[in-house]
Amino acid sequence: MHLMERLPRERLSIAILALTSARAALGWTVDYTTQRTAFGKPLAGFQNTAFELASAVTEVDVLEAYLDKAVLALNSGELTAVDAAKAKLWATEVQHRVLDRCLQLFGGYGYMAEYPIARAYADARVQTIYGGTSEIMKTIIARDLTGLRT
Repeated sequence: MHLMERLPRERLSIAILALTSARAALGWTVDYTTQRTAFGKPLAGFQNTAFELASAVTEVDVLEAYLDKAVLALNSGELTAVDAAKAKLWATEVQHRVLDRCLQLFGGYGYMAEYPIARAYADARVQTIYGGTSEIMKTIIARDLTGLRT
């Protein structure tokens, strides 16, 4: 019973870690794409790169706003297990998408262990698993939404 009471806090902490990982990866990627050149211009100057960065930063900013709300709910004793599941699900899925985009923008360097993006990408994979898989989070959310056992 004690463990069940702590799950919302644990899931929120996983969500916050996912946010900080995505934010860090985005920072490294912006730095890299503004410094690295191809065909005589920075990678960030190419429309696809700019669009990928714009999408990633938007997802991270929206995630951060949701997690701020969740932290306030936790601090006031109002964070529900369902809201914590939503935070964990969304945060780890956003982290996965953002790190995938960022690694792609690093090209071959994204797979070299000397680059932090490669290590962060590998480390991020487990985020959608521990603390309850994404599928478990969806089950919790769906049960609350429909009142049905899935």
